[in-house]
Amino acid sequence: MRVSELETTAFRSALEVIGAVEPRVADAIRAELADQRASLKLIASENYASPAVLLAMGNWFSDKYAEGTIGRRFYAGCQNVDTVEALAAEHARTLFGAPHAYVQPHSGIDANLVAFWAVLMQRVEHPALELLDRRTVNDLDDEQWARLRADLGNQRMLGMSLDAGGHLTHGFRHNISGKMFDQRSYGTDPATGLIDYGALREQARDFRPLIIIGGYSAYPRLVNFAIMREIADEVGATLMVDMAHFAGLVAGKVLTGDFDPIPFAQVTTTTTHKSLRGPRGGMVLCDADLAEFVDKGCPAVLGGPLAHIIGAKAVALAEAATPEFRDYAGRIVENAKALADGLLRRGATLVTGGTDNHLVLLDVSSFGLTGRQAESALLQSEIVTNRNSIPHDPNGAWYTSGIRIGTPALTTRGLGPAEMDVIADLMVTVLTETSPATTSKGVPSKVSYELPDKVAERVARQATELVSGFPLYPGVDLS
Repeated sequence: MRVSELETTAFRSALEVIGAVEPRVADAIRAELADQRASLKLIASENYASPAVLLAMGNWFSDKYAEGTIGRRFYAGCQNVDTVEALAAEHARTLFGAPHAYVQPHSGIDANLVAFWAVLMQRVEHPALELLDRRTVNDLDDEQWARLRADLGNQRMLGMSLDAGGHLTHGFRHNISGKMFDQRSYGTDPATGLIDYGALREQARDFRPLIIIGGYSAYPRLVNFAIMREIADEVGATLMVDMAHFAGLVAGKVLTGDFDPIPFAQVTTTTTHKSLRGPRGGMVLCDADLAEFVDKGCPAVLGGPLAHIIGAKAVALAEAATPEFRDYAGRIVENAKALADGLLRRGATLVTGGTDNHLVLLDVSSFGLTGRQAESALLQSEIVTNRNSIPHDPNGAWYTSGIRIGTPALTTRGLGPAEMDVIADLMVTVLTETSPATTSKGVPSKVSYELPDKVAERVARQATELVSGFPLYPGVDLS
């Protein structure tokens, strides 16, 4: 039996089993595949995992509790969990060249929390954490958080601001990271949109943080991690890098030298989906002297690890070690640059004027729109993006003035630079034809918009026709 026949049999059989219990779930799964096949997925944090990765998540490992680490479980009967966890960690160490890998985190925020507490536990006396022995983190009010920070030496974090392209787990005040630490943010140069390493160095000297975070979720350029390590060493800080968005470019050897975080960061976190093209989950890579603290992620932050997801991580990391994945990673960046060039040639405004990685940040204010309106109009036209803040965004983090666009998913489908140029044309067409609706008070809305149906229908038809030449999961026939 050919691989495609095996894939069709596996997924069709799975849906029949699911449908026998709750047919509406099976129908929703089929509808999701149909929607993804018909649309242009340009969300930078999404991708398409392989059938092998997807199938690895649906098995009897889901039934196991396995708190602890390999050989030190709180439950008996975990020998097979030990096997897949050891495989995933081995693949991660080899793929990224990291001394140690912890593959249990359920998500990127879990991975970051594990890293934060590992650094704190390494740096401070353990009795300082006694407050958390009596309460969970969710029970602490602002005064208690202040006391905890004081108990920990009033520890400080310096992370990239949300509007400059950082992530909410890098110290955003409403996120737990902004409560755990006395936190400040670094931004980008107002004129260029690029990280100003000189300004960052001065800020670090003044603030003296315990942790400096590198990495981003919406910064379209490369980060020099060699310089960031110099700055961290100068002020006695631990350099932590969150490479959730660009881990696939690191694994695929597109980002090397000073742009590869692994040789410079004492601890690196990542998700295993996004550009790495694995299951939804997280991972922590670190130096040997942090390993014992990182491995205490359970019970410090995590409960039972998801063994079925860890097995899928092992499969995805094995895929990422192949020459085919290296070629894929290179094409992600090639496509992002082609998409950026196509948008610029059609008069669009891009933050930093282009891209060096997998994402493009489009300033839609030049079209007279908010990010919320642009996102909705594009979605109506079968172009799936997400709104995103831009530096010093006048519309804030909810309405925004930007659209974040990424190429990992469409690159997985096989689209290339020529198709990216067509997509740029479709996007500019939609945004040009869209205008803000007027509220009942006679002012332009930040949410509602007007787009002629004939334009949306035409672009949606063109988008579906474009991707039809690049079948998604061609080995899976559910008809």
